[in-house]
Amino acid sequence: MNIRRNIQFALKRRTYKGTKISENLPIRMRVSYNCQRIDIMTGYFVDEGNWDPGQQRVKKNTFGKNRTPANSINAYLNKAAYEMDEVFKEFELLDRFPTPDEAEDSFNRRMARKTAKPVKKSKNGFWEAFSAFKAEESAKNSWQYSTIQKFDTLAEHIRRWKDQPRFDDFTDKGLTSFITFLLEKEDLSNDTTLKQLAYLKWFLRWAWNRRYNGTSDFEGFRPKLASTNKRIIFFTIEEIRQLLDFEIPETKAYLYRVRDVFVFCCFTGLRYSDVYNLRRSDVKGDHIEVTTVKTADTLSIDLNDVARGILEKYKDESFPGDKALPVISNQKMNDYLKELCELAGFNEPIRVTTYRAAERIDTVYPKYALIGTHQGRKSFICNALAAGIPVNVVMKWTGHSDYKAMKPYIDVADTIKAREMNKMNNLL
Repeated sequence: MNIRRNIQFALKRRTYKGTKISENLPIRMRVSYNCQRIDIMTGYFVDEGNWDPGQQRVKKNTFGKNRTPANSINAYLNKAAYEMDEVFKEFELLDRFPTPDEAEDSFNRRMARKTAKPVKKSKNGFWEAFSAFKAEESAKNSWQYSTIQKFDTLAEHIRRWKDQPRFDDFTDKGLTSFITFLLEKEDLSNDTTLKQLAYLKWFLRWAWNRRYNGTSDFEGFRPKLASTNKRIIFFTIEEIRQLLDFEIPETKAYLYRVRDVFVFCCFTGLRYSDVYNLRRSDVKGDHIEVTTVKTADTLSIDLNDVARGILEKYKDESFPGDKALPVISNQKMNDYLKELCELAGFNEPIRVTTYRAAERIDTVYPKYALIGTHQGRKSFICNALAAGIPVNVVMKWTGHSDYKAMKPYIDVADTIKAREMNKMNNLL
């Protein structure tokens, strides 16, 4: 998940008896994201003539209030921008938007500001607090079952590290021990380890706000672990055609519906959760209207002939909840997709590179082993871009709000285009 945000510094304007004040104006940091806004006062003041609005910094060789040098103030502003950006990176790992209070509170602790409240140790035990955290946050944020499972997995890792942990165990030294345990004993990759750390920080931040724990070391704990850009696995149009042309054995008739649902995702860009929740009432003739489960975005997706044909195929069948398509559980569908793709001959070897601590691990898989429901959405994006559909149009269909999130798909689409152009060489 990429959270689009805008961090700006400006002077907070003031007036006195109708006259604008131009001296000793406070410097404010404004953060905008997801239709939310946070204003944080930096604690520094500067005359309007010493402020550069274009650079959003104090002019060189000038001073702020109490003769504070410009370079000292600007160093603080740079640190503030960096730390606020780090706050959002943590929530990106958690795959959710922070509330304004969460973002500001995390920022304050990172900056070790005087506004941070002293923490009184609570008598609540670690696991009692963990249970309370899950109950409160799942109710407040309407957690999906998959999110609850992620915290259950984290709890299992912690128990194997220390059966009866205390909050005092999560100092810099303790967190380093836990990370080492995940890498060496639990055999997790760097990427998975960082995700576990992000979930743990979510809980520790919640506990800190309620004065359960006595240390905020977790806020500044950022281990440097090597990672790689995740490879995009998808089906080209030719491969989708191969999948559709494959004759499914009579003994495996259950794969027909799995194929139809997957291909529908390949031609609409829907996530599994959204195709699972698609109702007949969401079909509006030439398009479908959905409110996504993951981000609550309302999308209008135009239907092409393939997607329309699949909906037409099942229009007279009745499914629970008046669903538009016969969608089974995600786990079963992933299992059946791998089975279907293996039968259809998708055996191309694909190398996946991961890191565990400093060790690089290269593993080769047959393509069918890497196929799941989400490859339908990825296939739609890559093929739509390769077909020349403008990025902004694709983003409206998929609900992406950040161009940065589309960059890896654009790179893949450019590769496809180059490969297709090379075919022209064979015509000469």
